[in-house]
Amino acid sequence: MRTRVRGWRWRHSPLRRRCDVVEAWTVLVVAVLILVGAPLVGAAAAWWAHGEARTVSLQQRQERHAVRAEVIGERGRSLPSMQGGGQRAYRTTVRWSEPGQGTRTATARVPAGARQGDVVDVWFDTRGRNVTPPVDGSAVWQHSLTMGTCAAGGVVLLVMLGHGAVRRVALRRRLAEWERAWALTEPQWTHRSA
Repeated sequence: MRTRVRGWRWRHSPLRRRCDVVEAWTVLVVAVLILVGAPLVGAAAAWWAHGEARTVSLQQRQERHAVRAEVIGERGRSLPSMQGGGQRAYRTTVRWSEPGQGTRTATARVPAGARQGDVVDVWFDTRGRNVTPPVDGSAVWQHSLTMGTCAAGGVVLLVMLGHGAVRRVALRRRLAEWERAWALTEPQWTHRSA
């Protein structure tokens, strides 16, 4: 049966060892790092990631433009990349009209559910290449939250690994101290010479 006495590492006692005090302070440091440090690191990482993702989104919005185009080709092979909003996409031929340039055709990505004759949004960059839609606000927030959560989780993992290492070293030292103390005490109890 184990009896737990709270705070015994902080009290003066002949059974308290130096490694017990170190371990008690380590528990306090771990609690502060997990409760204060990890959320701060997570918030800082999320703030940084949000700024970076917004910059990328704004650049993409400046470089890309949408065109309403009619699907005129047969359904092509499925693409591994996703269209905006998490839909699967495939390549096919589309046709659209631009003011002053007439009718144009190109091979572009269209949503997987698009059929011949459907009108879809197709995105092009400034060079005329077909590209994915720019990153939207929800994707920016999702990226920010993911980065913040991963950073906070990483801090917690590192702190817990460090705490485990300190506890292992403290246990080794505690057992060595008890072994030395028992070597001095054992002859008095057993009446044997050491």
